[in-house]
Amino acid sequence: MHIVIMGCGRVGSALAQTLEQQGHTVAVIDQDPTAFRRLGSGFGGRRVTGVGFDQDTLREAGIEEAGAFAAVSSGDNSNIIAARVAREMFGIENVAARIYDPRRAEVYQRLGIPTVATVRWTADQMLRRLLPSGAEPLWRDPTGGVELAEVHAAPSWVGHKISRLQEETGVRVAFLTRLGEAILPSSQTVLQEGDLVHVMLRSDEVEKVEASFAEGPKEDGH
Repeated sequence: MHIVIMGCGRVGSALAQTLEQQGHTVAVIDQDPTAFRRLGSGFGGRRVTGVGFDQDTLREAGIEEAGAFAAVSSGDNSNIIAARVAREMFGIENVAARIYDPRRAEVYQRLGIPTVATVRWTADQMLRRLLPSGAEPLWRDPTGGVELAEVHAAPSWVGHKISRLQEETGVRVAFLTRLGEAILPSSQTVLQEGDLVHVMLRSDEVEKVEASFAEGPKEDGH
């Protein structure tokens, strides 16, 4: 797939390099030509100097052949305008815009532009590390009946198998984050210190599951 990225800051350059490593062709747009230094000499994609919501600039970046567009410049207004131009003028379906103001992000989300609210996401992640108790929903199905959540497990669960955790708490462990990497556990996987546990559960059972995770394993194992 060909992907166009507006913004060659830390996020844009990292995104471009990752996508290219995965076999995609990439074009990066930035008003500052010196920003392309972040891409490194090994980057084989296009470097386009210009304004990311200008139609001629987008065409130079190959927007007409693109399958996706990411707006990750430092300006909320520029990002949302560029995202709308990519979607409405060029018909790009896979569009995402980074937004710093979470209030704006909610508005644009309702307009159908997928957004990543940088400040809110970072704040949420910090809170999860500072106040790890409870469940933090990461995804809900459209009916609201089932959700994917990160649930804090008591230290006493360390050293026990996933199978026991699932049996005693009544949830299905979707994946673990271990040392910054996501892993798909088997029933024999043993919880390690520092693991973040992501589970699928019914929305009406969140409090019950939180309590089970906080209590730790039953002494008799049943």
